[in-house]
Amino acid sequence: MALRGSKVWSWRWRRNPLKRRADKVEAWIVLGVWLLTALTGVLAGMGATRSVERSLARERVEWRQVEARLVEEAPGTFAGQTGTASSDQVWAKVRWAATDGSSHTGQVRVRPGSPSGTTVGVWTDREGRLVTRPTTASQAALRAWLIGGLVGASAAFVPFVGGRMLRGRLECRRIDQWDTEWERFGPMWSGRRAEGGSW
Repeated sequence: MALRGSKVWSWRWRRNPLKRRADKVEAWIVLGVWLLTALTGVLAGMGATRSVERSLARERVEWRQVEARLVEEAPGTFAGQTGTASSDQVWAKVRWAATDGSSHTGQVRVRPGSPSGTTVGVWTDREGRLVTRPTTASQAALRAWLIGGLVGASAAFVPFVGGRMLRGRLECRRIDQWDTEWERFGPMWSGRRAEGGSW
């Protein structure tokens, strides 16, 4: 069974007196499309993975955690819970100083009812703007591979679809050639069958 499947897949490369020039061209097109699809997907995926890894590594180096203070009391009432889930927190205005000494303000999530002046840890970039907590090395690797896989698959889709369209055009052209040849030899074939009787 495996041998039969192998013959089906490799028929374009075997010697055959009935094989036409169009079949040879299609064989090379199929091979070229598969190679280009694989190469494009791998290169694009690896490039995207490395780019994301470098970007996230730069964030881990440049982003800093600084202390910010509430400039006003947080809305809501604090019932003494110690949970830090986002559903237990509210937005409040805080102020912090960047590395160059400039003052910045922004909104962060804190416990309800936190008094003015409460210290809160926030993450900032090189310009002192609020950012999220940077990813860990393992999180960055996972994210980079996921993005790289998506980019690689998307990039490989382009030559694959292009190859399918080209093969479709070749198939249409081959059918047209068959029609033309049948118009030439069909009447001759029908005449011979009429002379020799029905089969």
